[in-house]
Amino acid sequence: MTTAENWVLEIKDLHVNVATTDENAEPINILKGVNLTVRSGETHAIMGPNGSGKSTLSYAIAGHPKYVVTSGSITLNGENVLEMSVDERARAGLFLAMQYPVEVPGVSMSNFLRTAATAVRGEAPKLRHWVKEAKEAMVELEIDPTFAERSVNEGFSGGEKKRHEILQLSLLKPKIAILDETDSGLDVDALRIVSEGVNRYQEREHGGVLLITHYTRILRYIKPQFVHVFVGGQVVESGGPELADELEANGYIRFTQAAAAGA
Repeated sequence: MTTAENWVLEIKDLHVNVATTDENAEPINILKGVNLTVRSGETHAIMGPNGSGKSTLSYAIAGHPKYVVTSGSITLNGENVLEMSVDERARAGLFLAMQYPVEVPGVSMSNFLRTAATAVRGEAPKLRHWVKEAKEAMVELEIDPTFAERSVNEGFSGGEKKRHEILQLSLLKPKIAILDETDSGLDVDALRIVSEGVNRYQEREHGGVLLITHYTRILRYIKPQFVHVFVGGQVVESGGPELADELEANGYIRFTQAAAAGA
């Protein structure tokens, strides 16, 4: 049986098109042969300029219907992720924290979280234990307990929405977590709290993390072993934390110029 220590998300030669709002227009080819492997306990940072395809990768893994895989493969421990529905991907152990979390009016946070936990775990958590578990997770993320009865993300600030995403991460305990620009719009305190939540998840669950970001500031709190530069729908260079230091100092110009020269 697969243990928590050896989960592997493997992406091979992935090509993805995105539908446009114009029904007569051809879909746009965004991902152009992505290769990436994320294992339990590893943190991978994907960095790149706007429009390079980073968020497209996250949505393709999660199964967003707007993003169509035209070739290549995504597997989780050898199982074909592309054949799974969105909810099957979540139950298999994949989690996406979105860049722009959606509001769900009329559904309380507490009901949403317990329903999600029930779907992922295969049975409803016992109420008394669940209340204690959720309350402890909210305290760790410095979330006001009154938020439990508010509609999901409705009227939340950007930082509150991101904390709610990490609250889900804490309670759902996925095998592989994809965090799409979780740091965007966060002030210094919220960035620290969210980052600590990610680090707690990884320490407790030995999960794999795929962290998508523009900026190196979150990497001061969440330390990646692997950094990948994403340009033009491809990983153009991979390295260790020193690669993030280069990006902080010099930006993406070396990589965007090379991509333009090779186009």
